[in-house]
Amino acid sequence: MKPLSVATAACLPLALCLLPAAPALADPARSAATDALTVATFNASLNRDSPGQLLDDLATSGNTQASNVAETIQRVDPDIILINEFDYDANSAAVDLFRTNYLEVPHNGAAPVSYPYAWSGPVNTGVPSGFDLDKDGTNNGPSDAWGFGKFPGQYGFVVYSKYPIKTDQIRTFQNFLWKDMPGALLPTNADGSGWYSDEILQRFPLSSKTHADLPVDVDGTTVHVLAAHPTPPSFDGPEQRNKKRNFDEIRVWSDYVANRADYLYDDNGVKGGLSTDANFVILGDYNSDPLDGDSYPGAIDQLLTSPRIVDTMPTSQGGPSEAKLQGGANLKHKTDPKYDTGDFNDDPRPGNLRIDYVLPNTGTQVDEAQVFWPTRDDELFRLTGLHPFPTSDHRMVWTKLRFPAAEPPAPEQPNPGDQGQAGPSGAGKSTLMAMLAGSRQVRQTGEFGHACRPSRHDRPHGGPGRRSPHRPASRAPSPGVAAITQRLGAGLIDPPRGVSHATRDSSRVSPPTGRLPQMHLCVHSGIAPIARTQDEGRVTCRSGRK
Repeated sequence: MKPLSVATAACLPLALCLLPAAPALADPARSAATDALTVATFNASLNRDSPGQLLDDLATSGNTQASNVAETIQRVDPDIILINEFDYDANSAAVDLFRTNYLEVPHNGAAPVSYPYAWSGPVNTGVPSGFDLDKDGTNNGPSDAWGFGKFPGQYGFVVYSKYPIKTDQIRTFQNFLWKDMPGALLPTNADGSGWYSDEILQRFPLSSKTHADLPVDVDGTTVHVLAAHPTPPSFDGPEQRNKKRNFDEIRVWSDYVANRADYLYDDNGVKGGLSTDANFVILGDYNSDPLDGDSYPGAIDQLLTSPRIVDTMPTSQGGPSEAKLQGGANLKHKTDPKYDTGDFNDDPRPGNLRIDYVLPNTGTQVDEAQVFWPTRDDELFRLTGLHPFPTSDHRMVWTKLRFPAAEPPAPEQPNPGDQGQAGPSGAGKSTLMAMLAGSRQVRQTGEFGHACRPSRHDRPHGGPGRRSPHRPASRAPSPGVAAITQRLGAGLIDPPRGVSHATRDSSRVSPPTGRLPQMHLCVHSGIAPIARTQDEGRVTCRSGRK
């Protein structure tokens, strides 16, 4: 190994502070992956029977169900989470109330969790169609809405994230028409005629809620969060209108990630899907078990067998235990109950099912995958329980993932006039000076207090008591200075070319301001709620201090 110069050695204590923490350094094969990211989906049943009721329930910290949902999330502490069945309101007030009054408040020894970023958008559930879609003689029932619901926004969803959501790149597919999908499984009558008239099909959206592509910036690597909640494949007749709609709603993401979405247009009229090298994770309650239940044949297999998708196959101990204890339909199921995510009626059917999914792109490393379903002798069983459920009839599903990292920027060409002593891995004086300048920049901001602050992922979770087995373990510590020095000198790693950081000071946050079609999205500082003003479709997010 080439010995380091005195100048290089002197710079190392400062330069090493800027190096990425490194399970990646411990294994060269992982050097091109992101840090471990805990991603979760949870149908939390935070839906209510009338508009505004969820807002009332979240206005104070005393709602038992909401407290249970928050504690469940705190026990896992995901970096990104999709919550299905969270009623949508036009001002996203419920999103802020749940965050402030529940997620950021400790519950039974579970540490608070903060999500600076969130998204919630309008959905088709409860939006009146004006047609008799279920053919019961009326046109104003919940089944006559474009998505089953008693009022617009019922059964919506929200995504919370510790990482920035790229608001200017969000795509939603609320208005894509079912008839515009090639080969769509449109329902038919017994005589082969269409169940829906041409007049209805000219307005009928495929998505029962919405499909949303939310690009998230994970330390320079973009991960597309693909969120949806297809309609249950039940409550229909021989025409199978709900079964077929569920199948095609699932197909949206299958085509979107597999270069088969030329036909698909978003709510801004932009066509197409993801590039074949994009990182993504499909999240949500898809109401489809691969082997059991009422799904149209092959519905969820469109995702589980896709060559672009990794089936993370999360498991629990509570699922098999409950299937055995509850009996009924569970005893005849083909899917292994360790994969179950929903606790449903056992007699006569459908029994417990696997219907909630976290599915990343091929090339993603899966470190851990679990269903939050404790056994009855576990103290945390109080959060899942038995019917009538204290929280939800669904269980949270979470995975710890390492996505393929974005390619680092190309090395700067050395200045011909720079004849200084070469540093590690052939880096010249200019590179080391850039490293030093980056560290000085961090110092000058005063945001960190010192140049070497541990990343969020390296900090202990905190909170009293022992760590729950349902909560992800913290990352392994970074390698010591000697190990990094050796790798630098051997040319196995390159020194960093900059540093990225975020501030927790609300006065430094720059929330998005501008025209946001059909959605309200604001950054939450973690210090104070965000105030919103709206004028002619323009949403302005304004931060403040408590």
